Amino acid sequence: MSRIHLLSPRLANQIAAGEVVERPANIVKELVENALDAGAGRIEIDAEQGGVKLLRIRDDGHGIDKDDLPLALSRHATSKITTLDDLEAVGSLGFRGEALASISSVTRLTLTSKTSEAAEAWSVNVEGRDMAASVSPAAHPTGTTVEVRDLFFNTPARRKFLRTEKTEFSHLEEYVKRLALSRYDVAFSLRHNGRVIHQLRAAERELEKEKRVASLLSADFIDSAVRIDAEAAGLTLEGWVGLPTFSRSQADMQYFFVNGRVVRDKLVVHAIKQAYRDVLYHGRQPAFVLYLWLEPKLVDVNVHPTKHEVRFRDGRLVHDFLFRTLHRALGDVRPEDRLSGNAMGTTPGSLTSAPLSSQPAPATGVQAGEFQEQPRLDWQAQRPAATGLSPSYSREPVSRSAVAEQLHAYQQMSDAQVPAPAPQALPEADADMPPLGFAIAQLHGIYILAQNAIGMVVVDMHAAHERITYERLKTAVDQQGVQTQPLLVPVTLAVSEREADAAEQFADEFRQLGVELARVAPESIVVRQIPVLLQQAEVPRLVTDMLGDLMEHGTSDRLLSHRNELLSTMACHGSVRANRRLTVPEMNALLRDMEATERSGQCNHGRPTWTQLSMSELDKLFLRGR
Repeated sequence: MSRIHLLSPRLANQIAAGEVVERPANIVKELVENALDAGAGRIEIDAEQGGVKLLRIRDDGHGIDKDDLPLALSRHATSKITTLDDLEAVGSLGFRGEALASISSVTRLTLTSKTSEAAEAWSVNVEGRDMAASVSPAAHPTGTTVEVRDLFFNTPARRKFLRTEKTEFSHLEEYVKRLALSRYDVAFSLRHNGRVIHQLRAAERELEKEKRVASLLSADFIDSAVRIDAEAAGLTLEGWVGLPTFSRSQADMQYFFVNGRVVRDKLVVHAIKQAYRDVLYHGRQPAFVLYLWLEPKLVDVNVHPTKHEVRFRDGRLVHDFLFRTLHRALGDVRPEDRLSGNAMGTTPGSLTSAPLSSQPAPATGVQAGEFQEQPRLDWQAQRPAATGLSPSYSREPVSRSAVAEQLHAYQQMSDAQVPAPAPQALPEADADMPPLGFAIAQLHGIYILAQNAIGMVVVDMHAAHERITYERLKTAVDQQGVQTQPLLVPVTLAVSEREADAAEQFADEFRQLGVELARVAPESIVVRQIPVLLQQAEVPRLVTDMLGDLMEHGTSDRLLSHRNELLSTMACHGSVRANRRLTVPEMNALLRDMEATERSGQCNHGRPTWTQLSMSELDKLFLRGR
């Protein structure tokens, strides 16, 4: 082997570039973060050929002094930290001072900048060589423009690993989305090959922020999201989480920000996954845009070269806060929250309302009063004035006894062998309409058809009753406490020394969950007691999985998950089955229970339990108003 020697600056920069620059998207991330740290209020991004041929990022920040321009391209040169105390409480997105040096070592880079105090702008050029940067005067407004050309022109081997133009630009656009979601107060524009892709204005009001999220993700996400705004123990969580019915086949709509920095943290993912437990269909992924704020000293952002990961000083506190906040928010969603969003133009499930449009959409079909001579069913559904919800259409009242007799006749015609119930009295004209309305019929012994203020509600009666039964079982078990049972023959487990240490450390946590264990050897533990409900569970696997969770996250939901699986099975077998004929009072009772039950929008397996068809949607099916 050769003697030890110092690497040349050029080679050292190219090695560092391997950690920072993998594709054009990484360059966009680093340069836009620098622009944000510089106080930019507007950022323009131009790309050609997916960013491989050209990337130009322009901002209106405070700029860089002429004397600092060459130094800005040097390694470990930064204006963002000076002491160790600064590093322990980083408030900026960038702080390593490696990005520009790494980028300039594998591209042809031009940096032009002007401060508000300077009389003229200055430009510095570097072309991937170990050479002195040349500074020259330039024409430029206050702010900075970084122009990067010919990525990996001097490292052909790495250029071969780049993908197609479409793929590279999709990665670049994804980074722009993340950055645009991190700073609503900054305007962003993105152009590719001269074509405008995104043109985002600065957003200050809540409605403007929702519009930005809708334009970057989808309008369906905002229409199916719960607004989050919680604070506890020095932690603040804001943003939106999608309802379980708005789930994805992949994790492509998951954005989590810590103090404005987008991260992908295992602890965060685990907490959110737990919050969606037993309301998300198997294999589906939740959608969310969430912002966690805490003291900078409580989080270490210097644990990954690209700063995608962070380390919390108290990970267990953060995990518990995220889980409890999201679990409660999803559980508090009721049918009236979702329906009020559809009727008022607010976000379904949101606890805050958006202003109504000043110009209502023109009425068509039945809403426009067509076929006035024909009788129409009308319960004059009115919600309390305090909610501000009013029907989106009005109809002339008809005889309720006539409607009840007609429904009675339909039941007699449907099945002569099944005795039809007596005619039901329908609500009076001034009665308040419940969110899920009133049942009018049963379809094929599976679905309940109901009418509410918006239109028609279709309910899967088995799925709905299963969720109601499941939640009642969980409440009953929680009120009774954990019933334990000593094992007739204690179970001895051979574990690693690290796992045995964890068993001793978390012995109290196990005892609170109904599991009693003890360490009997350096690499052996014994389980003496488990909860009664889990007496048929596989004890060795259950305990080792819990130890793994506790070592990684400081918490475990294995016992609760096994218990809930058992209760879910019990609820499934104890719920109404398909093809069971229900009377109208029974159907209405089920609807009222749904309105009062947590997570009633999904069954235990994550399937939706009900859906809404508005009058306008029904009119479209029959081409009303055309």
